[in-house]
Amino acid sequence: MKVLMINGSPHQFGCTYTALKIIAEELNSQGVESEIVWLGVKPIAGCISCLNCRKTGGVCAFNDIVNEIAQKAKEADGYVFGAPVHYSSPNGAMICALDRLFYSNGASMQFKPAASIVSARRAGTTASYDVLNKYIGINNMIQVPSTYWNMVHGNSPEDVLKDEEGVCIMRAIGSNMAWILKLLNGAKGTDLEKPIIIPKVRTNFIK
Repeated sequence: MKVLMINGSPHQFGCTYTALKIIAEELNSQGVESEIVWLGVKPIAGCISCLNCRKTGGVCAFNDIVNEIAQKAKEADGYVFGAPVHYSSPNGAMICALDRLFYSNGASMQFKPAASIVSARRAGTTASYDVLNKYIGINNMIQVPSTYWNMVHGNSPEDVLKDEEGVCIMRAIGSNMAWILKLLNGAKGTDLEKPIIIPKVRTNFIK
């Protein structure tokens, strides 16, 4: 069992990474592997709905780290999406990356557990947390719970580690993720492995 963790921060080893590392340590202590992938600082284009990924089996026309993450996502059993707060929203690179990842490869992540976490100096955390959770909610994924909203506060990694409640929240995410993965693993080969699929209906408000 392996959890793919995406660090959307432009700072590779900053506050968001620190929070993800706490989750990773808890996962690893319970026998679950993890990998933290950093988005980096190169520009990441947003989805332009060109539909190239429909013709290429999920390969995006913009050949950057999103395609690399997509390959890892197909093999992962669970996910954690981590982003810093910029202007009361997840940072732009993370939004662009997740838009393209879910549009091109959302099917490979369905029915798997996922959690989102946010990091801020002070405010904007709940609004950013809501944005990230919408990716999970629209894609038939299992949202991993914790003891409070998934956020840490601080202006440096050292500050994050002083946020005792935030650290506890991250550890609980790791523990709950490990628990859900083990439950799902135990259900493999049975009728509990996946739910009964309800066919999707698409409408608009003009009809």
